[in-house]
Amino acid sequence: MANRLAQTTSPYLLQHADNPVDWWPWSPEAFEEARKRGVPVLLSVGYASCHWCHVMAHESFEDDDTAAYLNAHFVPVKVDREERPDVDAVYMEAVQAATGHGGWPMTVFLTPDAEPFYFGTYFPPEPRHGSPSFQQVLEGVATAWTDRREEVAEVAGRIVADLAGRSLVHGGDGVPGESEVAQALLGLTREYDEQHGGFGGAPKFPPAMAVEFLLRHYARTGAEGALQMAADTCAAMARGGIYDQLGGGFARYSVDREWIVPHFEKMLYDNALLCRVYAHLWRATGSDEARRIALETADFMVRELRTAEGGFASALDADSEDAEGRHVEGAYYVWTPEQLREVLGEDDAAFAAAYFGVTEEGTFEEGASVLRLPGDTGPVDAARVAGVRARLLAARDERPHPGRDDKVVAAWNGLAIAALAETGAYFDRPDLVERATEAADLLVRVHLGEVARLTRTSKDGRAGDNAGVLEDYGDVAEGFLALAAVTGEGAWLEFAGFLLDIVLEQFTGEGGQLYDTAHDAEQLIRRPQDPTDSATPSGWTAAAGALLSYAAYTGSEAHRTAAEGALGVVKALGPRVPRFVGWGLAVAEALLDGPREVAVAGPVGGELHRTALLGRAPGAVVAAGEGPGAGAEFPLLVDRPLVGGEPTAYVCRHFVCDAPTTDAGELAGKLGG
Repeated sequence: MANRLAQTTSPYLLQHADNPVDWWPWSPEAFEEARKRGVPVLLSVGYASCHWCHVMAHESFEDDDTAAYLNAHFVPVKVDREERPDVDAVYMEAVQAATGHGGWPMTVFLTPDAEPFYFGTYFPPEPRHGSPSFQQVLEGVATAWTDRREEVAEVAGRIVADLAGRSLVHGGDGVPGESEVAQALLGLTREYDEQHGGFGGAPKFPPAMAVEFLLRHYARTGAEGALQMAADTCAAMARGGIYDQLGGGFARYSVDREWIVPHFEKMLYDNALLCRVYAHLWRATGSDEARRIALETADFMVRELRTAEGGFASALDADSEDAEGRHVEGAYYVWTPEQLREVLGEDDAAFAAAYFGVTEEGTFEEGASVLRLPGDTGPVDAARVAGVRARLLAARDERPHPGRDDKVVAAWNGLAIAALAETGAYFDRPDLVERATEAADLLVRVHLGEVARLTRTSKDGRAGDNAGVLEDYGDVAEGFLALAAVTGEGAWLEFAGFLLDIVLEQFTGEGGQLYDTAHDAEQLIRRPQDPTDSATPSGWTAAAGALLSYAAYTGSEAHRTAAEGALGVVKALGPRVPRFVGWGLAVAEALLDGPREVAVAGPVGGELHRTALLGRAPGAVVAAGEGPGAGAEFPLLVDRPLVGGEPTAYVCRHFVCDAPTTDAGELAGKLGG
């Protein structure tokens, strides 16, 4: 027997390839082995930048005695939740139902038929805080399996039956209207943190999708309160420790209400969603700070996460080596007053400490502080700040860097493509649009490849083994549609249509409900189906948004109907849990506004095209191009002549078109610009 992870493409699985545990990847062969040996399966689920996953690996999976017991009594299976979100979702639902909470690492014991019967998350090497040790858990489960097999089978059967009864039927409820959106806004207002921005208490996550909804709601209705919540939340995050004040980009979440101390891992999806939100905030308000954060976050993604093949890596670790060579969280990012003095000298160190909120006692651990902008320094010398920042960044670059999870996830790259394309277009940064195009090319070349179905991940230009799930199709289509709007290249509209046709054929159930896995995907103990937006748009709401935009571009009734069917879930959930269906509410705003269809007969990148892209109307779609071939690229441009030989814009919604205009100011007025 040997560890079988060395052949995989997942950085997380490769981290465990040298463990003394005889790991199997998730596969029918692993369960066949369990059946043959008459032992249960230990399923361990985590991801590459997960702090407690590393801790449990070091304490237990690298321990020879623990590994020997595990290998003798179980078939151990290791899963990267980012490669197999379907496996993760199904068993996480069971863990949460059984224990009331979930998280990673996730530890689940299964029968050889993949039915779960005992659950947990992190187990320590010795008993502590009322939690048994991992060894005690292993021994307890092994004994129950040997002595009380019938009881175990009964428990497993009950759990599976309970999960099967949870199917969602939210199709056919009708679409969310004004009253549901108003109730959702009221719900967000109740949970809003007036003092520090954001929603709820600690830990506090960056609410990118809820902010997107607030900005769209303001654009459509003029509700100042919605804009205020969005702007104040973005300002608080931008000035907090959750934002990397030296290198740009956002950490995963803040452990406190005030955004001071982050959990330091940096994820591609957070940065893509937030980059786009700050660009849209700038579009709504002209805020210099919003512009700066959008561009710095875009530059961070390109500098730190771009892979040699042109895609974007998944994450940077929270942990790295400190000065003593210990692997600790945040070591790369935090500063003591002494470290500031070493780099900057006395005067500039005192200035930097005041400007960035570095204190003698520290805001983090062992007297270190997370850099932030406490904002009580009065007027500052911008040139001095820039000089200090550059010197600190150069010094930080000498520190051991956090590890990078190099796998390319299709869905998250779709989000990055949308963010970089729009940010590049708004701020005249064609290089960012090029980076978005290169990532899109990689997805077509490697993730679609020969099979004409999306693969979930790739690494080093090699496609992984796992099929794309609904969020991959929805988010990649979203990215392609944004790229089509910005570049005027109709091929991206075609690729989006190709992906969305697969959504209609393979992921759609009765009455408009959607599933996270395709009809022909591997059958798990339950077919996963989660419509809630958490760290990223759910597959359900991502698909709804892309379907709606595609229908606006093409006039396709089938795609419009599918989008409306999918939005039934937002009608049900929006008023009750608005924080967890933010993207769904943003799509509902687009539906309520039309969305508007903007055809620009004129040059790509010209004044009218740029004005159209800067329009604030929720979810408006933009097609630009000139000459007889333009209509072949974009159906919206068919029969759109120039007026008086000038570039001309046409704005339509709900099958009604305004008079064409050649005036950029007039066009801006029609689009809430």
